[in-house]
Amino acid sequence: MEEDKFFICQDSDYRALKAFQKAECIYDVTFYFANMFLKKGDRTIDQMVQAARSGKQNLAEGSIDGVTSREMELKLLNVNRASLHELLLDYEDYLRVRGLEQWSFNDQRCVQARRFCKAHLNSAIYREKIKVRSDETIANIAITLIHQCDVLLRGLIEWKKRNFIERGGIKEEMYKARVEWMKRNKK
Repeated sequence: MEEDKFFICQDSDYRALKAFQKAECIYDVTFYFANMFLKKGDRTIDQMVQAARSGKQNLAEGSIDGVTSREMELKLLNVNRASLHELLLDYEDYLRVRGLEQWSFNDQRCVQARRFCKAHLNSAIYREKIKVRSDETIANIAITLIHQCDVLLRGLIEWKKRNFIERGGIKEEMYKARVEWMKRNKK
C-alpha cells in the first residue's frame, strides 16, 4: 500500500547508525576506564558509566519511540547528547585534577586519535587496544570519541527536524493514510 509506506515505519535499525556504534565504543572505553583508574567506592565510577550508558541507550530508545513520536525521539536524542557532554566533563576533570594533559586539537596524538576514531566503529577494537594505554591516553581517546559522536548526533537531530518539517508527525501521517485509503476505496 503506497499510502502507508511511511506510516508507522517500524524498520528503525538504530544499530546501523554511526552515532550508535560510536556511542557503544564510548560506553566500552568508559566502563574499562572507570573500573581500571578510579578507586573502588568512588561515585564517579557509577556516574561515568551511567552517563556513557545513557549516551547509548537513549539513542536506541529514541529511535524506537520515534516510530510514533517524533517529539520523544528528538528529546531522547538531545538527552543522549547531554549525557555525553556530562561524560566529557568527567574526562576533562580527571585529566585536569591529576595534572595530566588534555591533548590540544592540533597535537599529533589528537590528530592520530581523530583519524583512528573516525575510521573505527567496532567497540571490540577499542576494548583490545586500550588495555595497553595509559589513563591519560584513554581519557583523550574517549574525549575524541565523544566529540565525534556529538557531531554525528547534531547531524542526526538536524536530519530528524527536516524530516518532521517535510513529512509531519504521526497524526499527519495517519490522516494522510486514511484519506488515501478512502480515495482508493471510494468511501
